[in-house]
Amino acid sequence: MTKIIGKNDGPNGRNEHYDIGGRKNIPRRNVVAEVKRGEHPGAHVVKINDREYVRDNPDSSKADNVNRNK
Repeated sequence: MTKIIGKNDGPNGRNEHYDIGGRKNIPRRNVVAEVKRGEHPGAHVVKINDREYVRDNPDSSKADNVNRNK
């Protein structure tokens, strides 16, 4: 499964873009649509302040989180 990495490039560290494998700087709306279509089974969409973001499904590892420390 390809890892999704948040760029923390928006105001207050929000993810406006993501990296997915070799694909870089993908806009949030595109990644959200891919997750909704089931293209990333290890992730889900959350809505915060009327904006949708991608999050990894819960597990015991922090190393695979969308907002991992690089």
